[in-house]
Amino acid sequence: MLKEGCNQRMRWETLCSRWCLITSHKLYSSVYDPNEKTFEKLLIANRGEIACRVIKTCKKMGIKTVAIHSDVDANAVHVKMADESVCVGPAPTSKSYLNMDAIMEVIRKTRAQAVHPGYGFLSENKEFARRLASEGVTFIGPDTHAIQAMGDKIESKLLAKNAKVNTIPGFDGVVKDADEAVRIAREIGYPVMIKASAGGGGKGMRIAWDDEETREGFRFSSQEAASSFGDDRLLIEKFIDNPRHIEIQVLADKHGNALWLNERECSIQRRNQKVVEEAPSTFLDPETRRAMGEQAVALAKAVKYSSAGTVEFLVDSSKNFYFLEMNTRLQVEHPVTECITGLDLVQEMIRVAKGYPLRHKQADIPINGWAVECRVYAEDPYKSFGLPSIGKLSQYQEPLHVPSVRVDSGIQQGSDISIYYDPMISKLITYGSNRAEALKRMEEALDNYVIRGVAHNISLLREVIVHPRFVQGDISTKFLPEVYPDGFKGHKLTDLERRELLATAASLYVAEQLRSQRFLGTPRIPIAKSKRSSWELSVRLGDGIYPVAVSKDGSSFSVEVDGMKLNVTSEWNLASPLLSVTIDGTQRTIQRISRNASGETSIQFLGTVYKLQILTKVAAELSKYMPEKAVEDTSSILRSPMPGTVVAVSVKPGDMVSEGQEICVIEAMKMQNSMMAAKTGKVKAVHCKAGDTVGEEDLLVELE
Repeated sequence: MLKEGCNQRMRWETLCSRWCLITSHKLYSSVYDPNEKTFEKLLIANRGEIACRVIKTCKKMGIKTVAIHSDVDANAVHVKMADESVCVGPAPTSKSYLNMDAIMEVIRKTRAQAVHPGYGFLSENKEFARRLASEGVTFIGPDTHAIQAMGDKIESKLLAKNAKVNTIPGFDGVVKDADEAVRIAREIGYPVMIKASAGGGGKGMRIAWDDEETREGFRFSSQEAASSFGDDRLLIEKFIDNPRHIEIQVLADKHGNALWLNERECSIQRRNQKVVEEAPSTFLDPETRRAMGEQAVALAKAVKYSSAGTVEFLVDSSKNFYFLEMNTRLQVEHPVTECITGLDLVQEMIRVAKGYPLRHKQADIPINGWAVECRVYAEDPYKSFGLPSIGKLSQYQEPLHVPSVRVDSGIQQGSDISIYYDPMISKLITYGSNRAEALKRMEEALDNYVIRGVAHNISLLREVIVHPRFVQGDISTKFLPEVYPDGFKGHKLTDLERRELLATAASLYVAEQLRSQRFLGTPRIPIAKSKRSSWELSVRLGDGIYPVAVSKDGSSFSVEVDGMKLNVTSEWNLASPLLSVTIDGTQRTIQRISRNASGETSIQFLGTVYKLQILTKVAAELSKYMPEKAVEDTSSILRSPMPGTVVAVSVKPGDMVSEGQEICVIEAMKMQNSMMAAKTGKVKAVHCKAGDTVGEEDLLVELE
């Protein structure tokens, strides 16, 4: 239903505090001129954090906003923030956020004068831009010619060559089928990159090292491309091994002016999707930065581009750079550029769309300080660096109390993370006068970020930003598989950190025992004996069992672990999701995730969640007599590693399968994942079929 008025305004007021104002550095130096008229009402054809981001700038500019939503997004944050909201269909994107007919009807109904598409969905759809233009509605983005030219990777590569932009060797045409893909790949020379012509965001992309991988990559990439973009055309080009992914932000108007707003380093990726970004890059010198910027502007001018856009490059170890693609929209990682330039890119896009010329010259564009962005996902980082997790956010608290932090999010406590949309929770951005300061603030922000109810990738993000190679700037798009060749396992504790964790866990256990003996600040039994002052505990961590002695000294605890004494101090506010603890002068922010009556507890320490069991010495002795649960043999069963939809099942009962053979394909958040047999054997039972929705750990196939 359409809704507006004081109810919406009240909700907006309660939510606007979620936007961080960087205290030591203004987020934007762009100041809105109330005499500069733009639009009275703007519709955001998107959802989640980017819809919220656009609404924020519209509020600043005095523009009324219209949110669209699917039925499952009826209570989403962007719906509450907007002045009006209209449902455009059921949960599947094809029936809601990609439903052009429904969106056009909302535009007519609400009389919106302009549409901001955000990123993804219809943001680079030339047909949508054409339909808007035919009805006199302004598209906040480039014109249809630029979208067509740059949205098609084949055409954009030809245009880049003509504009004298460095390009990657490859096949400048559409690949018809798997056989042609193999022939082309052999001609170019392995390895090759197979990718969707109309794609982006890592979807519809596969690296192939031989003929078999080329055939498989063609199949998966075409299916993902059709699902995500409605266009299954593919292209093939040489894969640049071990490159950096560095992009240039451009901004152009309708009067022939174009600027490059410096670069963003986006090399930390998994499955061709960015995870950590920063601006500027540690790798570029002023000469290379200028050359990349000038080529990016030359390409923008060649297609008469007018809006904010991003030209992506691959950069090798010798600082040779090659055009990858141009995204004709606002990029996910745009906040880091805003932080170092002071420009509000959404405001600039709206001004340009209205026909105003740019207010800045190239010499005006600064690099002030350093900004880092971490993409916080509802994903399990221990599974292929991040497989999607769904659920309800039972507890959610953004680290806005940390200085110089910005959080772009579109969720709140109680929000659902569903299988229908991208699993991003938020974009966490920190700013500093230099890189070391920005990274230190990011470390603190990640430790203070409370997310409960779904798996998340905080542990991976924290490990990346503190890793010596990342700190030194020694990175490439292969960073994650090189640093974690056996997959991500969480933080590996040093002996000192292990003692700190054991001491903290033991102190937390004792603090809780003491609290349970009191009622409203007084002892439960007034005639009880004097307080106990020492405890002998047994703490299990991983495969180790450690004797720990704790003695109380005022508000502090003296803890003996491995023959060493540690002093642990805290306010011991056990009701808070965050606990600041000082261990021998070192401050740590921890989170106790869970606990139960058997002494088992989970504590987030240095980003990673550790499972411990804390028992008294007597209870530990008795626990030896408890029977252990038998471990399930998983080699004969295949369970879904993530929630999703079964796209295909390749076997039936009675079939013989080999180890590593594809059993079925699961699609989650528009990414297709091939499920393989763990051993050779005969199929005993198949518990799923194409089209089924499955949850994490659901049984798919059994082998004899």
